[in-house]
Amino acid sequence: MPIPTDSDCRIPRILLRDGVYLRLRDAIVDGTLAPGEQLRDAELAVWLGVSRTPVREALLRLGQVGLVHARPGRSTTVAPLDPVAVRDAGAVVAAMHRLAVADAVGRLTDDDLAAMREANRRFAAALDAGDADAALAADDDFHAVPVRVAGNEAAAMVLEQYSPVLRRLERLRFSSSSASTSVARHTRLVDLCADGDADRAAEVVHEIWESLGPLVETLTTETAVPPLEEEAR
Repeated sequence: MPIPTDSDCRIPRILLRDGVYLRLRDAIVDGTLAPGEQLRDAELAVWLGVSRTPVREALLRLGQVGLVHARPGRSTTVAPLDPVAVRDAGAVVAAMHRLAVADAVGRLTDDDLAAMREANRRFAAALDAGDADAALAADDDFHAVPVRVAGNEAAAMVLEQYSPVLRRLERLRFSSSSASTSVARHTRLVDLCADGDADRAAEVVHEIWESLGPLVETLTTETAVPPLEEEAR
């Protein structure tokens, strides 16, 4: 679809680099920028109200996490939902969350557990309202707590790299009627963390992320675009 012409997406300069990246990432996740769409840094810069430099930096980061395909000197396009890439990223993300939860249990404070419960409450409310974007944000907040408490910087870096690959798939799940099962899984996870059962809590969080697996199988050619080699023909 064409680049939107509204000016509501302008980025505060204090958050310029990360803000541009997050805004473009979210635009890809929510479908504003569709698979196969060509991304021109000049147009994106006008849309976001920034210079071309942070846009180019953001596109490089998005390429590193697999959300865009870039061919130097030719074109940059939104990447399709690639089942193989999503499956591989899902396995890595599930393993990192499992590691983080196993390390965090026993160190989670009452405030941490309360934050997870509050995030799950917002998550449930967003699902009830049919607001997939709010559900994504609340889900991020929920899982961020044990990752932060675990303090494993390597795991956090891996999650930062590979989690964006899953966001479009998560959005599909949170837009479906089956998403309500995630609320119960979240509740179970918090209860196990509160009980100090690190092994079972780690298993449950792994199950949460592995539950994206069946959705991968639903990806069809409708979510894909022709190979990049075909674009110039």
